[in-house]
Amino acid sequence: MDQDSNPKRTGVTRRGLLAGSAATVALANAHALADPATPSPAPAPATVPVSLNVNGTKHSLKLDPRVTLLDALRERLGLTGTKKGCDHGQCGACTVHVNGTRINSCLSLAVMHEGDEITTIEGLGLPGNLHPMQAAFVKHDGFQCGYCTPGQICSSVAMLKEFDQGVPSNVTEDLENIVFSDEEVRERMSGNICRCAAYPNIVAAIREVHGGGVA
Repeated sequence: MDQDSNPKRTGVTRRGLLAGSAATVALANAHALADPATPSPAPAPATVPVSLNVNGTKHSLKLDPRVTLLDALRERLGLTGTKKGCDHGQCGACTVHVNGTRINSCLSLAVMHEGDEITTIEGLGLPGNLHPMQAAFVKHDGFQCGYCTPGQICSSVAMLKEFDQGVPSNVTEDLENIVFSDEEVRERMSGNICRCAAYPNIVAAIREVHGGGVA
């Protein structure tokens, strides 16, 4: 016999309890919908117009203001030479130049760079007209899988300019006479990680470009 139909049983039944709970939830939901003070889901963020000057070409885009420079370059402009590695600013694969300074593009919002001069690996050189650093990486086999290579090259070019400008590193002993050395190169390039461990060849490529006086 169904417990709910037992005439000798009194009090709250399981069926009655479940029905009451469902009614309470329905009433609460109806109240939330009717109450204007109840928070509603946040609307999708609006896009904003952004003008990016990349490799000498101006691009007019409409972007979610949360889009990183890295994603704008890769997903909107098709410049996939800039790689997404860790996406946390720790591997250097996404290094590009902004107004001549190297940055991790995964840590910077695209909307922050309105009017800036942005240079990616595609803007340094092309097949048949390689940048000296690109040619040196090929000559010295400064890559294996190649995933980190665009960031390594962009960082290398900017690093040599920093050295020539007298910017010291953590291993610089004499601030008035900075001596170029493998130790200096390794320290200054420490933000670019190579999982294939081609570091000796990368240092050799940088040393050759520095010795040739071009960067």
